[in-house]
Amino acid sequence: MWYVSTRGTTSCMDFEGVLFSGYASDGGLFMPEEIPQLDRETLHQWSTLSYPSLVKELCSLFIGPTLIPRDDLSDLIDRAFSRFRHREVVHLSKLRDGLNVLELWHGVTYAFKDLSLSCTAQFLQYFLEKREKHITVLVGTSGDTGSAAIESVQGAKNMDIVVLLPSGHCTKIQELQMTTVLRENVHVFGVEGNSDELDEPIKAVFADVPFAKKHNLMSLNSINWSRILVQMAHYFFAYFQCAPWLDVHPLPPVEVVVPTGAAGNLAAGCIAQKMGLPIHLVVAVNNNDIIHRTVQQGDFSMSTAVKPTLASAMDIQVPYNMERIFWLLSDSNSQATRALMEQFEKTQSLSLPKELHNKLSGAVTSLAVSDETITQTMSRCWEENQYLLCPHSAVAVSYHYQQTDGQQPSTVRCCLAPASAVKFPEAVLAAGLTPDTPAEILALESKETCCTPMRKGDDWTQMLRDTIEGLSQRRGADFLNAL
Repeated sequence: MWYVSTRGTTSCMDFEGVLFSGYASDGGLFMPEEIPQLDRETLHQWSTLSYPSLVKELCSLFIGPTLIPRDDLSDLIDRAFSRFRHREVVHLSKLRDGLNVLELWHGVTYAFKDLSLSCTAQFLQYFLEKREKHITVLVGTSGDTGSAAIESVQGAKNMDIVVLLPSGHCTKIQELQMTTVLRENVHVFGVEGNSDELDEPIKAVFADVPFAKKHNLMSLNSINWSRILVQMAHYFFAYFQCAPWLDVHPLPPVEVVVPTGAAGNLAAGCIAQKMGLPIHLVVAVNNNDIIHRTVQQGDFSMSTAVKPTLASAMDIQVPYNMERIFWLLSDSNSQATRALMEQFEKTQSLSLPKELHNKLSGAVTSLAVSDETITQTMSRCWEENQYLLCPHSAVAVSYHYQQTDGQQPSTVRCCLAPASAVKFPEAVLAAGLTPDTPAEILALESKETCCTPMRKGDDWTQMLRDTIEGLSQRRGADFLNAL
């Protein structure tokens, strides 16, 4: 399996190259050169598999046995999921009136990012040990990515991780999950800005290609193909858990509601759809509604500012994985995709060509949800099911309520739940409900923290460069001392 850039001017790479690259050298995102097509027989065979087994099947299609032999791949994925709290890893809760909630949050940090990042970290370790290399991972986070990335690589001898978090824009628990990890290879910065603003110094550092190469930099944000790959398994698992029967032709459709910010999870769903999985996608966003406007009107343009919401991990204005979706829906037309994205980067505004907009609105339905609707949905789900939703999951479930009020559901639907309510006590209280906080989360309050401030007026890019250079110098000194 070979990978190409969505912008078309980077030569083909294998999975290992893509894993360590993040962005392509032309600024695009990596996608498989060909999307495998699954026939009915394969879907039937996969229909009884566990979630980890589905991840193994998908990874084997996109990685290839010459890079990671099948037995090694299986061991890595088993290791990745060994610390998940639920024996199924991912669990479907069937609630009242046809409401299906796929719980993706049973990992260590209570968020769906644990699924893809735990696997990605294992893949990285595998290649780093073989090549005797060291990397520095740069991560910008709107809340959940940072803690899951830290958890997946903390203590690793061949990786340092530098995380930029938006001070005051995460929940207190999200922040503590990052700032209380006092491992030698973990370096956390609290930025006086939102998640889009903190992405800028990270982009600037990666744009200096000689610097990035010299210091072996990589990203674990959802630009990384490995994360998209693992997230594709959500859709297959959701389909097989929810489809009423599989012995009819054509196979019955299932609607999957995807709450999203940067559109990584949505891109994974679009690829699963392209592979032949009979799903219809509904993308659900909060008041930061660029994806909703793009689906409805073809208006891919930034608002004047990010609006803080209860679903804070989705407070994003630049959903960079939409580039993958544009490429996919334009039949891998790299030239057209490059022109679109270069215009967006220049003007922060883009009107999709009519044909592309028609394909997008045909593949995906969308809605945008207010904070008031989020709290109403959380409250209603508790009243009807004694089931606590996190605000991001409530964004998805609100669509189900909107579609079924006063009538029986006409289609089988599955709502993805990206995080546990335990991470969002403020939103739970705003919904008039009582947070249920596990002891391990409460214990974060009393732990020592370490976080370097990046204040307005500071040169964030220079601070990042200085940190990275310091880490490389320290490693060089450690190497000399070991001789």
